[in-house]
Amino acid sequence: MSDIIQEFNDYRSKMNEKLLADNNKIVKRIFNLDTNAYAPGALDVKTKELLGLVASAVLRCDDCVKYHLETSYKEGITKEEMMEAMGIATLVGGTIVIPHLRRAYEFWEALEESGK
Repeated sequence: MSDIIQEFNDYRSKMNEKLLADNNKIVKRIFNLDTNAYAPGALDVKTKELLGLVASAVLRCDDCVKYHLETSYKEGITKEEMMEAMGIATLVGGTIVIPHLRRAYEFWEALEESGK
């Protein structure tokens, strides 16, 4: 697995464990709500992940973008689908999203490399 993917996942796992071990009811409920929101429902998981990706890019949350990129990749979303979604995110968010688009593209390339 690519270093940027491994580093992201290691850090995310480590800090999630610490946050959840703190036993804060509000934090635990938010984590649970987030998990359940992306489960299959009226919308399929791929659609929800693309929605999450667009929202995360517009909000300029690189960690969230990476999470949704990796989940999208695992769900079988193509590079073309991802780029179309990121194009919409850039349109909605404006040019300030371009640096996040660059990092998203780099992360996607790492995902593709690790998948080979």
